[in-house]
Amino acid sequence: MSEAEDKALARKGRTAGLVIAVTMTLWVLLQWAAPAIGLPGRYALLFDFAALAALIWAMVVIYQMWQARRASRENQR
Repeated sequence: MSEAEDKALARKGRTAGLVIAVTMTLWVLLQWAAPAIGLPGRYALLFDFAALAALIWAMVVIYQMWQARRASRENQR
């Protein structure tokens, strides 16, 4: 794998990690704040679905990274 490909994968990994960290932080804060400010339960469900969408996106990116690394190793053989 070339240095440029390594940097691209590292950037993807940092992005996925940041999305996971921010998503979980916001989700926890919104779960705590929603009842405190009187938001209906349907908004909590909306927050849950938004968090799931972000986490699914991050898992797809991680899977793509895994496949790229695997393909790179097989090409080196």
